[in-house]
Amino acid sequence: DSSLLSIITEARQLVDATYLQARKSLKRKLEEKIVNPMDFLKHLKDPIGRTRSAVRAADYLETTLKLLIKEAASLWGTEFQSKTTKEERQKEMISKGTGCDYQTRSIKCPERDFYRTITGECNNRNHSHLGSSNRAFARWLPAVYEDGVSVPRGASEGKRYNGFPLPLVRKVSNEIAHTANENVTADRQLSLVFMQWGQWVNHDIDLAPASGEGASLELQCHTSCAFKPPCFPIKFPPDDPRELSSDTCMPFVQSASVCSPSTFRREQLNAATSFIDASTVYGSDDALARSLRNLSSQLGLMAVNQLFRDAGLELLPFENTTHSVCVLTNRSANIPCFKAGDKRVTENLGLSAMHTLFVREHNRLARELRKLNPHWDGEKLYQESRKIVIAINQIITYRDYLPLLLAEETSKWIPLYSGYNEKVDPRASNVFSLAFRFGHTSVQPFVSRLNESFQPLCSSSHVPLHLTFCAPWRIVMEGGIDPLIRGMVVDHAKLMKQNQLLIEELQNHLFEQTEVMGLDLGAMNMQRGRDHGLPGYNAWRGFCGLSQPQTVEELSEVLGNPKLAKKFMNVYGTPYNIDLWIGAVAEPVVPQGRVGPLLSCIIGTQFRNLRDGDRFWWENLGVFTSQQLQALRKISVSRVICDNTHIRKIPRDVFKINTYPEDFTDCQEIDMLDLSSWKDEPESTDNKASPCSSCIEFEQLFEGNTVL
Repeated sequence: DSSLLSIITEARQLVDATYLQARKSLKRKLEEKIVNPMDFLKHLKDPIGRTRSAVRAADYLETTLKLLIKEAASLWGTEFQSKTTKEERQKEMISKGTGCDYQTRSIKCPERDFYRTITGECNNRNHSHLGSSNRAFARWLPAVYEDGVSVPRGASEGKRYNGFPLPLVRKVSNEIAHTANENVTADRQLSLVFMQWGQWVNHDIDLAPASGEGASLELQCHTSCAFKPPCFPIKFPPDDPRELSSDTCMPFVQSASVCSPSTFRREQLNAATSFIDASTVYGSDDALARSLRNLSSQLGLMAVNQLFRDAGLELLPFENTTHSVCVLTNRSANIPCFKAGDKRVTENLGLSAMHTLFVREHNRLARELRKLNPHWDGEKLYQESRKIVIAINQIITYRDYLPLLLAEETSKWIPLYSGYNEKVDPRASNVFSLAFRFGHTSVQPFVSRLNESFQPLCSSSHVPLHLTFCAPWRIVMEGGIDPLIRGMVVDHAKLMKQNQLLIEELQNHLFEQTEVMGLDLGAMNMQRGRDHGLPGYNAWRGFCGLSQPQTVEELSEVLGNPKLAKKFMNVYGTPYNIDLWIGAVAEPVVPQGRVGPLLSCIIGTQFRNLRDGDRFWWENLGVFTSQQLQALRKISVSRVICDNTHIRKIPRDVFKINTYPEDFTDCQEIDMLDLSSWKDEPESTDNKASPCSSCIEFEQLFEGNTVL
C-alpha cells in the first residue's frame, strides 16, 4: 500500500508538471505572438472549471496505471481485472488518491425543485448523474481499441483489420471528402441559418475537451509523427497535394478522458450537459454560470460587454485574460475572445451571432418579467428567463429544425411526446458527438455581411471562411451581428453531395489565421472517431438494423453510386474498415431530408432520448401552465431576431431559403411571445421559487411522475 501511494504521488507530480509546462508554453507563445492553428483549436476546447479538475483526475489515474505497469507488473499484471479483496481495496486507494472518487460520490437531490440545475445533476432523481456535465459519453456499442483499453485503431503502423491496414485519414479526406471552394452546389431550399442552428444545438449537447496535457513543451503534437498520448498526429500520404517533408504531420490532440477506475478502459468526457438546456448561454458549470451573470443588481440579467455596443445593443463580454488568442487574428484591433456558456463561442462569426442573440433574449425577457412582477428577486427573474430561453431552444429544434433534417424519418425515430420517462438514458452518446458533425458538409466557403437593403456591406463584405475563425473583432469593428444574420438568412446552405463533401476552406485551411499550415476538418473527424474508440461504418449500420455491405456491389447499392463505392474499396479494402463519419456523410439522403439512413437513425435516436429522458422538458406536465404552453408555441427564430436586433423585415421561416424583398415580412406581422401568463400576484405566491401557482396541485396529483 505504501508503494502504491508513492506511485500515485509520483503520477500527480508528473501530470502537474506537464500541465504547468503547457500553461507556460501557451503563455509564452501568446506573449511572443507566435501561434499555430492548433493553438486556436486548443483554446476552443480547453477544459475549464470543474472540467479541468475532472480531466486532471483522469490524467492522474492514467499516469498511475502506466507507472504501475512499468514498475510493478510482476505484482499487478497488466490487465487489472482481478476481483480479489486486496485489489479491490487498491482500486479504491487509486480512486481516492487520484481524485477519481468524485465519480462515485452520491448527490443529495432536493425534495422539490422548480428549476433544472446548471450542471444537469438531479434531472433524473434515481440516477442523479445521468445527463450531467463532466461525465462519460454513453456507449451504444462497445469501444474498439487496438489494445482493448485505450490505444486508437491506426496508431500502430501496418496493423491489419479485417485483413487490411487502416488508411491514413488524410488520404481518405483527399480522395473522398475534398471539394474545391469554387465547386459548391447551393441547397435550393435551406439557408445558412439552418446550418448554423445545427451547430448551435450541437454545442448545447456535447463538448469533448482536449486533453489537458496537449500543449506541453515536450509534447507539442506537431514536432513528431509518433503516437505518444495525448498526441495522435495525422500523417500525410506520400502523394499529398501539399508539398511537405516526409517527417511533417498535422498535429492532433486526443480528447480528454474521464475517470473509469472500475474498468480502466478509456472513455471520453462530455464537458457539457447532455440536455437541450441552453448551456451555450448559461454554462454547464456553477462557477462559470455565476461569472456570466450580472450580479451587481437584482435584475436577473446576464453580463454584457462594458467596452463596446452594437449600435446601442448588447454584445457578449470578453474573456478575462491578459493574453487572448483572438487578439492575434487582428493585432491592431486588439479584441479578445468573447466569453459565453460554451468555450467555442468565437469559433466562427455565425456562432458568435447566435450566442449574442440569446444573451440579449434572456435580458429582454428578464426586463419584461420584472415589469410584470416587480416583486420577483434577481434569482427568480434569472431562472424564469432561463427557463423560457431553454423552451425556445427545445421548440425550435424539434418543431422546425429536425423535421427539415430527417424529413419523413422524423416520426419513425421521434414519435409524438408522451411524457417524461425516468428509465430513458438522456446522455449524449459518443457516436452522436461524431455523427452530428455531418453539418461540416453544409458550410459555405465565404461569409457574407449585408446592409439594410440586403446588399454587400462594403467591398470586403464577402470574406473567406478561414479569415473569420476566432475573429470577434469583425463583429465589434465591422458592423455588429445584424449584417451577419442578414447574410445567413439569404445565403443558401451548401448541399451535401457525394462528390462535394467538404470545402477547401475546411479541408486545408481550418484555423489558418497565420502563414502556418491549416488543419483538415475531415481528417480530424475521422481521427477523432478512432481516438474515441468508435466502431466502423458497418457496425453502426448493424446497430441501426440496416444492411452491412461486404462487397463493392453491395456498397454500390447502399451508396447508389458504383464509382464512389469503388473509391471506398480502393482506399479501405473492405467496407468493415470504413470510418463512421465519412461513410455516414457519403450516404444518399433520405427523401426530402438532409442526411442518409444511418445518420437519421443515430440523430433521431439521440434526440428522442434527450427529450424523453428530460424531466424538465418544456411539454412535461407541470413545467409550464397550459396558458404558458399556448404562448410558447408561437415563438420562432424570426421573432427572436426581430426582438434582439435592428432588423425590421424578416422571412417567417428563416431556415428555408428566402429572396429579398418578396419573401420578407415586417416584424410587426411576426407572432410575439405573450408573457401575460407569467404574471402572478405577490399575495398568491406561496413559494418564491415556484414558477406557477398550479404547481402544488400538480404535485399532489402526479407525485413522482412529473417535474415541478
